[in-house]
Amino acid sequence: MPADRHKQSSKYTADRGMPGAFAGETVTRRRFMSGVAQGAGGIAAASFALPALGFALGPVFKRQQLDWQIIGTTNDFVETSYVTKVITIVQGIGEAGKSIAYVRKRDPAIDTEPHDQWNNWIALSNRCMHLGCPVRYVEAAQRFICPCHGGIYNFRGEVAGGPPVRPLDRFYTYEPPEGHPGHGYVYLGPRYSVNSELQRFSPRDPGEPLDGIGQYLYPSRFDTAVRPTLNNLPLPPTVPGTGS
Repeated sequence: MPADRHKQSSKYTADRGMPGAFAGETVTRRRFMSGVAQGAGGIAAASFALPALGFALGPVFKRQQLDWQIIGTTNDFVETSYVTKVITIVQGIGEAGKSIAYVRKRDPAIDTEPHDQWNNWIALSNRCMHLGCPVRYVEAAQRFICPCHGGIYNFRGEVAGGPPVRPLDRFYTYEPPEGHPGHGYVYLGPRYSVNSELQRFSPRDPGEPLDGIGQYLYPSRFDTAVRPTLNNLPLPPTVPGTGS
């Protein structure tokens, strides 16, 4: 009669006839040492892998700190043209942390997107929404031109030609109310992205469309800066010799 293949063997090594086994032993010395070696190897690998993983993923979950910064007085900007302003994107790294914003006063005749206290001044990013190359404003044509791949934007920053997938990103702007020391100055805040209808979205990377299903296919990054509160706005610079 054939042996029962489903019959379980004894858990004791002596019953299984293993060399060097002794009564009551259930784990062989070889198996025990193999387990110890494998466990030690796993701990050693984790001690190298976990810090590296934390270093790589840590910045993803860390929000960028971007405070309001003064970019000029309300009289510095007009409705008919842009003023180039050098702004600080990342604090503490010198020139590498700076960028450019093109700023003008809001024109109700053409700026028909929803109006609130955050866009009395239109501040456009100089990053092309194709691959992130810097664009420049051409006064004569009233166009923003990307020299890399021929991206063209109209006066409002909307795509007028070429490969860009959405309008130029914008920055929050703000003027404190009367009675505040900063009244009469224009403050610039974090960047935000817009779709073809200039609706606001959390910042996206170049090449990520925001129309239709694009806003769901390309979610915002965890590390993008959020709009800071209006508490502790930086005070305007003082005029030397006047104390004000």
